[in-house]
Amino acid sequence: MEEKYMVNDILEGSKNEIKNYTNAIIETENMELRQTLQTIRTNNESFQYELFKLANSKGYYTPSSPAKPEEINNIKSNLTTM
Repeated sequence: MEEKYMVNDILEGSKNEIKNYTNAIIETENMELRQTLQTIRTNNESFQYELFKLANSKGYYTPSSPAKPEEINNIKSNLTTM
């Protein structure tokens, strides 16, 4: 299997794990378990970002184009009025 496909597969799996940890955290009442899950999620987010940077530098993954400042301001405005 090509490195590009392996890296993208791991990136996708890592993103799904982060989502699953987030769902588990918001459903967890036990503070010790919650903190453990948050630590694991944070570590996974760091790993995912480092792998993303590697994939991006090798041209394996191209992120979407950045949002325009007016789009960002519009979203901020909508979120603060909620």
